[in-house]
Amino acid sequence: MANQYVSKVVLGTETLIDLTADTVAADKLLKNVTAHGKDGAPIVGTCEYDSDTSDATAVAAELLSGKTAYVSGNKVTGTMPNRGAVTGTISTKAQEYTIQQGYHDGSGKVSISSTEQAKLIATNIRQGVTILGVEGSMSGSEDMDIEPAKSVTPTLAAQTVLPAEGYDGMAQVNVAAVPVTRQDNPQGGVTVSICAA
Repeated sequence: MANQYVSKVVLGTETLIDLTADTVAADKLLKNVTAHGKDGAPIVGTCEYDSDTSDATAVAAELLSGKTAYVSGNKVTGTMPNRGAVTGTISTKAQEYTIQQGYHDGSGKVSISSTEQAKLIATNIRQGVTILGVEGSMSGSEDMDIEPAKSVTPTLAAQTVLPAEGYDGMAQVNVAAVPVTRQDNPQGGVTVSICAA
């Protein structure tokens, strides 16, 4: 009898123990749990549950709050907040939106506020300038009341020329030539008179 282990016990016509059809194996038996194989030999389990977590690196802050996992054989409960769909707006050129730590479901959006978007129209942007994809068409005279022309008499003193009351600007300013006369001197030579007001 080569095998010293008993795998089947028969008493008269009654089978008391029969391990010969068993399928237990060490890798299917929990680690350090003992049993007997189909040949009656003892088996010590080697199974580390569903997987070996000894090389896992997750930490609580990387798992969603309330979710659990096993790391190096220890149960870890997540602390990462679930932000879901986070939305925000910016309304000034230098404004920044701070993204909070946590899980985001991918449907959140950050955009320019609707009030500021309404201002980004072609007629509000100078022609030749593009801002955020909107090409300007403003030439500078839209919605302005322009005085057609103004005539100015030159003076010896400096003067400021402004549009008349009710006008936003002037199309042109016409400055008259300075009156100059030349007259022969009885003593000889010429007298030049500049007659600005």
